[in-house]
Amino acid sequence: MDVPFTDTTYILGANASGKSNFLDVFRFLRDICKTEGGGLQKAIGQRKGLSKLRCLHARTDPEVEIEVSLEDTDGEKWRYVLAFKSEGKGAQRVLISREEVWQKKTPLLRRPDSDDKMDVARLTQTHLEQIQTNQQFRHIGEFFSAISYLHLVPQLLKFSDEIGGRRLEDDPFGQGFLERIAKSSPRVRDSRLKKIRDVLIKAVPQFKDLEFEKDEVTGRPHLKALYQHHRPHGAWQREDQFSDGTLRLIGLLWSLFEGDSLLLIEEPELSLNSAIVKEIPLMIHQVRKSTRRRRQVLITTHSDSLLSNLGIDTNGALIIEPCKNGSTIRGPSVREKQSIEDGFSIAEIILPVTNPRLADQLALAL
Repeated sequence: MDVPFTDTTYILGANASGKSNFLDVFRFLRDICKTEGGGLQKAIGQRKGLSKLRCLHARTDPEVEIEVSLEDTDGEKWRYVLAFKSEGKGAQRVLISREEVWQKKTPLLRRPDSDDKMDVARLTQTHLEQIQTNQQFRHIGEFFSAISYLHLVPQLLKFSDEIGGRRLEDDPFGQGFLERIAKSSPRVRDSRLKKIRDVLIKAVPQFKDLEFEKDEVTGRPHLKALYQHHRPHGAWQREDQFSDGTLRLIGLLWSLFEGDSLLLIEEPELSLNSAIVKEIPLMIHQVRKSTRRRRQVLITTHSDSLLSNLGIDTNGALIIEPCKNGSTIRGPSVREKQSIEDGFSIAEIILPVTNPRLADQLALAL
């Protein structure tokens, strides 16, 4: 796969075509570069080994390769390349077969180098994860380590006390979402919640206000919402009484405000009314405009409502298509672009391409 990204990129595809795997490329780079407990070997181990990272259809070539082109805020162009594969003997260690950093056309790092050949164990670690070797390109590692991902599962947040137990590292499903809100400064938190409240007033019936508080006994953070009520002053509810859609929308909006790193979003349409889903592209645009941050967003979706928004940049759509040897990824064809320019939506032109070929026969199989 070799694809460009826009400010907001929508990744479309059928179930099990590879959308989540595609986002995991960037989570993998983040896990390598985390300042606490990161590294190549841990990132591979978290995914149960190299055999789970390789394409299901891979045959003879065991190498996995990632290449990312970047542009910093000064317009400087960078390129990072990482390839690795199994040692093929002995302990079957996963070793780096290539690691490169380029600034424009100038190579700052090319591995394996002579030191690596003298000591092969060095190839179990990237230079990107080591502060003693990454000084010239440390900001690339800092960019990767700041990548954020949130696929908030409302039930994990509502019943976190009852569920208890171990929380996944980086909390991708939002079980510790309230703690993330609590860590922000009061000024920043109040400003963001005020903007989120203004959206919820328009999206949620009888909604009036949104506040943050800490339990006086346990110290646990909570969100509470005020709803219009037969009583003059309304009625307050905590987050465990919010609807799934309300929690999902709060999580989405907070994530958009939270930082300027790459943001990965999976299926933001879940639990939300289709009229709200249709406005997600505009909400992303407005948040980016109001915060003056050029935060890139990658979104996986197969929502007809979301993709019916005519304001989506056609160049920001990527289609993953399963085939005999795995999946391929492409942008819209010339013909598809022309149809969209003529007034059709991405939902009308491209989404049908991602439908399972025999979907209309599902009921016949029962």
